[in-house]
Amino acid sequence: MTFLIFKVIFLICAVVGTSFLIPVSVAVLCKEYSVLPSFIIPLAASWILGLVFVLFGGKKKKKVTLSIRASFAVVAVAWITVGLYGAIPFLISGSIPRVVDAVFESVSGFSTTGATILNDVEVLPRSINLWRCLSHWLGGMGIVALTVALMPVLGVGGFQLIKAETTGPEKGKFTSRITTTAKILWFIYFGMTVVHALLLKLAGMDWIDSLSHAFSTLGTGGFSTKNASIGHYNSAAIDWICTTFMFLSGINFTLYYYMFIREFSEIKTNTEFRAYVGITVISVVLITLLQIGYFGGFFKSLRYSAFTVATILTTTGYSVSDYTFWLPASQCILFALFFIGGSSGSTSGGVKVIRWVILSKQMKNELLKILHPHGIFSIRLNKRAGRKDVVYSVAAYFFLYAIFVLITMFIGTIARMDIFTSFTGAISMIGNVGPGFNALGPSNNCAWLCDGVKWWYCLAMIAGRLELFTLFIFLIPDYWRK
Repeated sequence: MTFLIFKVIFLICAVVGTSFLIPVSVAVLCKEYSVLPSFIIPLAASWILGLVFVLFGGKKKKKVTLSIRASFAVVAVAWITVGLYGAIPFLISGSIPRVVDAVFESVSGFSTTGATILNDVEVLPRSINLWRCLSHWLGGMGIVALTVALMPVLGVGGFQLIKAETTGPEKGKFTSRITTTAKILWFIYFGMTVVHALLLKLAGMDWIDSLSHAFSTLGTGGFSTKNASIGHYNSAAIDWICTTFMFLSGINFTLYYYMFIREFSEIKTNTEFRAYVGITVISVVLITLLQIGYFGGFFKSLRYSAFTVATILTTTGYSVSDYTFWLPASQCILFALFFIGGSSGSTSGGVKVIRWVILSKQMKNELLKILHPHGIFSIRLNKRAGRKDVVYSVAAYFFLYAIFVLITMFIGTIARMDIFTSFTGAISMIGNVGPGFNALGPSNNCAWLCDGVKWWYCLAMIAGRLELFTLFIFLIPDYWRK
């Protein structure tokens, strides 16, 4: 079983390594020949190791199903390994010479957090910048999910791997085969990325920038090839295109599958989707009205408000205006969005809308029980009675989330960060949001953090991307007992 685990992990690295061919092509196109070894060396190494483990894996044709314990180990180790592996191009190219900074940038990329230690991204080779954004795209839908789509090569059942990596309290498959489900989701994801890149090109970006920002937007990561992020272009068309696709990326991708097969009832009755749309609309309307005076007009206020609500709610982290200078009431609304996140099954981070929906419905039930002590009440999701154990799962998640936020905040204060910066930093890293407030606001970066905090933030970003349970399960003694 140990051999099988390493086999899966090295195949994942080989898949990620294969994606290096994209920045390699850009390096050749832009004549950045000195950068080529930065991608070719780790690419060759991953292919060789992957091939060794596949060839020496035996000639068994029987599909093996990983145990629950093994699945959690594979996913956790794979994400840590890929975070380290993705830092190699930064180090070899000299773009980010320090190990801790290179790993931080890589982990931030794959976890779709978008926090950066770079003061000037525009001096980087274009192929390196593309790789930063591409890491968002790979991590957004899930590096394990991508590999599961290729899992027949390994002969390993991947449903437990998908459950350990995907987001949200309820996980499942909408086709009979999990590999088919993964392929459909990635096909939808790829198609949306192509459309977004084409629209950005038509709006004025060059092909490399449009592709880079399409990777970042669909992965809800937030890395940009410009220091001023999307605000660099000062284009209403680009702002609205990105706003639209950030919003779309925050929707559960299974709903797109139901849309394609014309099962519109699944969309109309989806409780989380309706809540997600409601939160977005209410937030945009309120902030737009509050900021009219600040921006000097309704339509400009609507443009910047919609963009900022989308980028915070979906945990993308782009910037067109520094919200830390907005009215306190607007900042309060945005601060609340830090705690919400996108939909389950989307590329967004955060707590997820569905968990807040479940808690709100349970709160209503508790109030009804006070009025009707002998009544029997259940939570209804998607117009169907929900399982009671989902409430317990959500409650456990919130408890673990609160504890981890406090610990991360405490570590920040030890490093002499002020209370509010360390608090929003903890929320941002665990929720994979990217920017925070004060010294971690959208106009700043993480270069000034001490090395210890950077390493801890790397752990926080991975833990948040994997919904906490996948990493913290290793702290339970029962996990290690046979």
